[in-house]
Amino acid sequence: MERSLLKITHSNDEITLIFSGELSLYEISKFQKQVDALDLDKIKNVTLDLNQLSFLDTAASIFINNFQKFLAFKKIDTQLICDKEEIQASLELVKNQKSDALPHAKQKNIIEIIGKETHAKYLGFLSFIAFLGLLFSTKIFYLKSVKNIRFREIAFEINESAIKALGIVALTSFLIGLVVAYQSAYQLKIYGANIFIVDMLGLSILRELAPLMTAVVIAGRSGSAFTAQIGAMKITEELDAMRTMGFDPYMFLVIPRIIALMVAMPILIFVADVSAVIGGMIIANLDLGITPELFLDRFNTVIDVKHFFVGITKGPFFAFLIASIGVYRGLMVQNDTQSIGFNTTKSVVEAIFAVIICDAIFSIAFTNLGI
Repeated sequence: MERSLLKITHSNDEITLIFSGELSLYEISKFQKQVDALDLDKIKNVTLDLNQLSFLDTAASIFINNFQKFLAFKKIDTQLICDKEEIQASLELVKNQKSDALPHAKQKNIIEIIGKETHAKYLGFLSFIAFLGLLFSTKIFYLKSVKNIRFREIAFEINESAIKALGIVALTSFLIGLVVAYQSAYQLKIYGANIFIVDMLGLSILRELAPLMTAVVIAGRSGSAFTAQIGAMKITEELDAMRTMGFDPYMFLVIPRIIALMVAMPILIFVADVSAVIGGMIIANLDLGITPELFLDRFNTVIDVKHFFVGITKGPFFAFLIASIGVYRGLMVQNDTQSIGFNTTKSVVEAIFAVIICDAIFSIAFTNLGI
C-alpha cells in the first residue's frame, strides 16, 4: 500500500492542500488533526489538490466532502482540482448519498426541542388516559359478578406485593420514627417541651410520613416488579398468546394486581404506623426520659383517631396509582430487554411523583375541610 501524504502551503489569504498516495480510512484521523489545526480566520480561498492521489476510498471521500461543506459553512471559497475519473466518481457517490457527518451539524432550536418534548408528553398522557378508560371499563365488568373475581390470583398478588414487603416497610418506618424523634428531641429539650414530641410524632407519622414512606417503598418494590413481569411477558409474546386463546390480559393480569395492592396498602400503612411510633417511643425514652406508659397515655389523649383514618384512607389511592402506572409501563415495553429497564425506571419515578402529588392534594383537601 502506497503511503499517503498531505502537504499544506500558505500564500497570503489562500491555503492549498495537496494530497498524494493512497487516501483511505486508516489515514483520515492523521489528516483530520492537521486540518483541525488550520487557522482559517483570515483565509478566503482553499484549494484541494487531489491529482497526486492514486486511490480514494469511500471513507476518505466522506472526509473530503465534509471538509468542503465545512469550508462553505465558514464562507470560504473552495476549489477542487481532480483530473482522475475514478476519484471524481467516488466523490460524486458520497455527495449523492447526502452524508450528514458534519462537524458543524445544525443545532436544534430550543423551541423545537421543547415543542417535540411537549408533544411527546402529551401523546404519552393521552395513551395513559386511554389505558385508564379501558381499565375502569374492565374493572366494572370484573366486579359486576362474584364469579368474575379471581380470588386465587388476588390472594397470590397480596402475598407477593404486600405480605413479603411487611419486613422492609416495618424496618423503614421504624428507622424514620427513630430519625424524626431524634432530630426533634434536640430542639424540644432546649425549650423544655419534651412531652410535645408525642404530639409531633403522632400527627406527622399517622397523617403523612407512614403513608408516604410506605407508598415510596411499595413503588420501588412492587410497582417495578409489575412493570418487569408484564414487560417480560410482552417480549415473550405471552400476552398475545393469551389473547389468541380468548383470555383478556386485563382480567387475568392487570385487575388482580391492582385490587390486591389496594387491599393490602392500608394494612401496610397500619404496620408502618406501629413501627414508626415504636421507633419514636424508644428515642423519647432514651433521650427525653419519657417512659412508654407516659408516651402511650399522652398519645391516647392528644392524638385523635381521625388522624389514623386520614393516613389509612390514602392507602387505596396510592396503591391504585402505583399499580396502574407499573402495569401501564409494563404494557409499553417494546421487543427488547433494554426497554424493560427503561420502563421499569420510569414506572418507579412516575409512581413516586404521582403519589407525592396525590398526597399534596389530600393534605390541601383535608386541611380546608378541617379534618
